[in-house]
Amino acid sequence: MSSIQAQGLGKAFRVYPRRHHRMLEWLDPRARVRHAPKWVLQDLSFEIGQGESVGLVGMNGAGKSTLLRMIAGVLQPSTGSLQVNGSLCAILELGLSFRQDLTGRENARMAGLLMGLSSVEIDSLMPQIEGFAEIGADFDRPMRTYSTGMLARVAFSVATARRCDVILVDEALSVGDAYFQQKSFARLREYKAAGSTLVLVSHDKAAVQSICDSVLLLDGGRLVARDAPAPMFDLYNALIAGESAASVERSRSIGGATRLRSGSGVARVTGVALCDAQSGAHLSVCEVGQAVVLKIDVAVEQALERLVLGFSIRDRLGNVVFGTNTHHTGQALHALEAGRRLQFALHMPLNVGAGRYSISTALVDGPTHLDANFEWVDHAHEFDVVMGAASIFEGAAWLSPRIEVTG
Repeated sequence: MSSIQAQGLGKAFRVYPRRHHRMLEWLDPRARVRHAPKWVLQDLSFEIGQGESVGLVGMNGAGKSTLLRMIAGVLQPSTGSLQVNGSLCAILELGLSFRQDLTGRENARMAGLLMGLSSVEIDSLMPQIEGFAEIGADFDRPMRTYSTGMLARVAFSVATARRCDVILVDEALSVGDAYFQQKSFARLREYKAAGSTLVLVSHDKAAVQSICDSVLLLDGGRLVARDAPAPMFDLYNALIAGESAASVERSRSIGGATRLRSGSGVARVTGVALCDAQSGAHLSVCEVGQAVVLKIDVAVEQALERLVLGFSIRDRLGNVVFGTNTHHTGQALHALEAGRRLQFALHMPLNVGAGRYSISTALVDGPTHLDANFEWVDHAHEFDVVMGAASIFEGAAWLSPRIEVTG
């Protein structure tokens, strides 16, 4: 069963060249149209199943919040159809309906009434709301004395006091302390496990990957793609690069992951190999702590004033285990002529936990790919790490501790 169905969905706002044009159009609707439509969303079609958790990702102005407000019923579509099945609670702007002169308890009661709860239901839920917010005696003090984090605690506690079929969250968990963020996500996971559908707008990659089954990537008001969180954030990262987004290429790596290549192409990686530091043999399987050399071949297609090579090692979920570039190491290259061929050799111990890893490469002219992205390749190379001779341990990093016992 689907919780949310959208077909050809679009939203446009009216833009008037002069203030009085709006009034003239209202006064005489039969007169000529005096506004121009500004399309924020166009031709969106997707389906979100019951119990599914979906992230909405995109640059500012991509239409994420507008889409969430249409799902919530705050805005009406200009074109297409949108169907939402089941009860809904939306955490759009924390504390938007709160009054600063009222206490947290009074605002919680008022917000509950606006959510459609009866006085009896609010009374029964109030101890739970107060307990989850954990702000102590401040719950009965005016909200004008609250910090932003305290306001977030009360707002989230009220909005999620009862489980809804569909839960919408718009960057609401980006405020507040780490403890309450973890507590809030634990509640969302609990509701998801009970069958709730979750739609989350966030720029926090770790948060989205930890709770979402898939990601909808929006750009310029249109749906670019839908996939698992890791490849969608890779694509989002490519779109952030601006003009280079026009040259995004998608393919499949040997391991089946989505490989993204973006950039102007004035410099490119022609080969990536992970080799044993002693024998030089190419490796597809390594042992924890093994000394390796990462060899990256680069071709310079056009003359460059400056070239920086960057790389990152990611785990199977797309989390960066380690990354750096030659800008930060003070080894950027200068005045490179067209046709130059380079090989970078990165020597390092592979002090990571057992599992599947991938290597991403970047060729830029500064500390990040936002300045000039010559090439960015995700999943340029993949390899596995096995335990080998290392003692059993947990986590992503092998620290090889030396333990001393006295007494």
